[in-house]
Formats: sequence, structure tokens, C-alpha cells
Amino acid sequence: MSNPVSVALQSTEADLAPGLSREDLLEVEAQVHGRLVEEIQPSVLAAMAKERMIEQIEQMADKVLQERSLALPVRLRARLVREVYYEVRGYGPIQPLVDDPTLTEIMVNGPKQVWAERDGKLFLTDRIFKDDGHVLRVIGRIVTPLGRRVDEASPMVDARLPDGSRVNAIIPPLAVRGPHLNIRKFSRVPYTADDLINFGTYAQQMMAFLRACVGARLNIIVSGGTGSGKTTTLNVLSCFIPASERIVTIEDAAELRLQQEHVVSLESRPSNLEGKGEVTIRQLVRNSLRMRPDRIIVGETRGGECLDMLQAMNTGHDGSLSTAHTNSPRDTLSRLETMVLMAGTDLPSRAIREQISSAINLIVHQARFRDGTRKCTHISEIQGMEGDTVVLQDLFLFIQEGVDKEGNVIGYHTATGLRPKCLPRLEAQGLFLDPDAFAPLGGLQ
Repeated sequence: MSNPVSVALQSTEADLAPGLSREDLLEVEAQVHGRLVEEIQPSVLAAMAKERMIEQIEQMADKVLQERSLALPVRLRARLVREVYYEVRGYGPIQPLVDDPTLTEIMVNGPKQVWAERDGKLFLTDRIFKDDGHVLRVIGRIVTPLGRRVDEASPMVDARLPDGSRVNAIIPPLAVRGPHLNIRKFSRVPYTADDLINFGTYAQQMMAFLRACVGARLNIIVSGGTGSGKTTTLNVLSCFIPASERIVTIEDAAELRLQQEHVVSLESRPSNLEGKGEVTIRQLVRNSLRMRPDRIIVGETRGGECLDMLQAMNTGHDGSLSTAHTNSPRDTLSRLETMVLMAGTDLPSRAIREQISSAINLIVHQARFRDGTRKCTHISEIQGMEGDTVVLQDLFLFIQEGVDKEGNVIGYHTATGLRPKCLPRLEAQGLFLDPDAFAPLGGLQ
């Protein structure tokens, strides 16, 4: 067979036989699939070996083509068999995209538009569905084995695939123009600190500093916008935690892939159709405190659990890590304050800010640029309070100088020249850094 990924991303109307449209081919595929399911029980299909199933699909395809008096070229016939196989054993038209390791995001905007992201850039693929019902069937095939369901009573769902990819689906009546499906894929081999340095996301000195901070049990928030690489950075930072420590991770959908052995992974749960059984991130954070954790990692802080997390940081649970959606380090402080208020407590702003300033040590901020690259733009240290204001000091920055003719971002990482307030704490743990790492040299490597 030809490469399914190349077919999925490069085939056009010109690839089809004369007089045969893509819609015609989809109709033939649907007919072959329908006849196959009618004549062979689903349980038998599920247990059938791949080679045997392909034989069955080829035989059924021959029957349907003969009935329709259609003669397809060998290449198109192979494509027909492959697409029907994806319907039986995969996720239909998007299966080649799911299999493509170079893609990081798949976005189904109704049956006729399927977008994908590669290297931070979006492009329209040629993958199409027959109709809205076809999209709904694929969504159901994804979420049903995960114990979730999507229907008019529950038109939204968050889940994850067996490989850890994050799935979000929303259907009518909430989605006005038809069902939408989004799959956020993650590298099958988790990125390492060296990978982020090679990508230009971090400089070596910055990563060495963060490694020492994690080792010294500083509390760190990774902030940034959607798709800026927060979870990837959180995964890398978690790799710096000693293997001897007990780690508890708390997430909406388990995405973190820690390499240590002593890890307890907790995942929130939505309510059932009767509106019961919901388990929130906040409840899991509270429960984690009774599990004797050395480290608590919250995949994303977005609500009232922020108060419980800050209290944990302030009561002996040092070395905690989390992420937050924000536009800058200073915005992160404001958002943390807002999230504490979402817990329903009537605390004065100054008390909340004091909690934040004493609990969190570093804010690592990331951004995705127009050329698709992801950069750590700030490593900022919280240095305490001055009056009613939390003092935030930048230690490392990314300076953007412009863009080249191809639209690629030109810039460099640099230190601000200020020595971190936490340096004595690192040295007390035997973690000594090169003093020149904090000198503003005009560009770190």
C-alpha cells in the first residue's frame, strides 16, 4: 500500500478517476462498510486478524464496484480498502492524521474541514467526512471505550486516547455548524531538557537554573497561552525530581508522563447523566494532602483549587509544580488571585497576595510565536511584598529582534544581570551554579 499519511495530506481531486468525485468515493466507501457490517457480526470483525479483514474488505469492495459498474485504478482501489479498514478498526478519515507522528493537533470543523498543525503551523488537509452523522460516529468510537458519551443531553466531552492524546468534542445544539472534534497529540517519546534546548525554547543556562530550582524544592508555575508548550515544559521539569520522592499528579485528563517509579496519578471525573459523581481538581488536591506526597503536580490550575494548592505550598509541601493560562508573568499573579476568589472565600486582596508571594518562587512563562516556534520568554522570581504589591523580578528574558524574510522570529535569550534571591537556598542544597550564567552577555547558548 502507499503511505496513508502522504495520501491524506497530498491527494486532490486530480488524483481521482475521471468522472469520479470525492463524494462519490465516500459513498462507495460507506456502502462497502455498511455491507461488511451487515454480513459479518461486529464481534467477529473485532477478533479478526488484520490480513483476514483486509481480504474481506477487498472481496466486498469488488462486489460493490461490480454492482455499480465502476472500475477503479489499482491505486484508488487500494485507497478504498484502506479507508474502509480505518472505518472498522480506526477513527475513520482522520486515522492517517492520528498515525502521523509529525502532527501535534487535529481539528475537525464539521464534515468538510479537517485542519492539522505541524511545527506550530496550521494547514487544511484533504480529509473529509460524508456528513455530520459520520463525524458523530467517529466521535462516539473515540469516547465510548473511554467510558464517556456524547449526545444532546451531554453535548461536550473531554477525554484522552490510550496514547495520552487529549480529546475534546462538542456537538449540536451547542456547536451551531455541526460536530467539532479536537485532538491534541503528544510526542510518543517525551521531550527531554536537551530537546527543548535544541529547539531554541530554552538556553542551556536557563535549563540548568530550572534543574537546580526543582532539585532545591522551589514552587514553580509554568504560564503561557494555549499551545505554548506548558505541559511539555512541566513534563521536563518533573524529570528533575529525584526518583526517591513520592509524586502525586492531579489532572483533568492525564497527560503527564513521568519517568519516576513512585508516581500516583489522579484524574478528575465529570458528573454522570443524573448530575452526580463529579470529582473536581479541588477535591483531588485536598485528598492528595492525605497521601503523604513529597511533590504535588497539578496539570493546570484554573479555579478554586488554587487556594488549596497555595495552602499546601505554604504548609510544608515544597517543590510543587503547576501551569496556568496567562499572557505574562504579571498577569499570572492577577489570575492566581482571581482563582483564589473563585474558591468562594471572602479573603482581602492583601491576604491573598501574601499567600501567593510566600508560596510561589518562580514563574516560567512561555509563548508561541507567529512562525510556530515556542520560546520561554520569562523566568521571573517572586521576591516578596512591597506594600500591597507582589514584587516580581525577571531573571531571564527572550529578546525578539524582528523576523526574517520567511517570517521566522529572530531573537535571543539573555540574563537580566540580577542574581536570584533563591541562590542561597540552592547553595544550601549543594547546588552551585556558574555566576556568569546570570550576567547579561547579550545572548545565552
